[in-house]
Amino acid sequence: MPRSNRSLPVRLGTVLLVTTLAVTACGEREPTAAEAGATLKTHILQLLDEVSAQNVQVTDPGGKDIPCADGKAKRTFAATGLDIAGQTNPRMLNTQMLGALSGFADYKMTGPGDEKFSVTSEAMKTLLHMDSSTDGQYIVRGETECLNRS
Repeated sequence: MPRSNRSLPVRLGTVLLVTTLAVTACGEREPTAAEAGATLKTHILQLLDEVSAQNVQVTDPGGKDIPCADGKAKRTFAATGLDIAGQTNPRMLNTQMLGALSGFADYKMTGPGDEKFSVTSEAMKTLLHMDSSTDGQYIVRGETECLNRS
């Protein structure tokens, strides 16, 4: 049986995500900012892995609570990667990411999706922005909703 060609961090992240989903589904509780932030990081890195992005660089490591109203907080994460073809236009890169995302996570479009796309996951309380604007460079960033800190 062939082994997965996914990197170890992506596989571990997927296990963490599935575990988080199972715990969340059993209790029907809203995730904390830290839990949603971990999901956000996993989704973005898995997304770049799914489109075979090269030289992936984290541009916003997140991991810190950003204060919101009522004592809540949100988290952010962002990364970039290079397209293997090198010359693919930004709209096509964003479309490729949108298609790849639908293969492993449940996100819904939140806007018209002209050149860039924004999607949200109600269950995970996360929002992703596929912001590629340069030929051959994937850009994706995300944030969580304002959630309880613990």
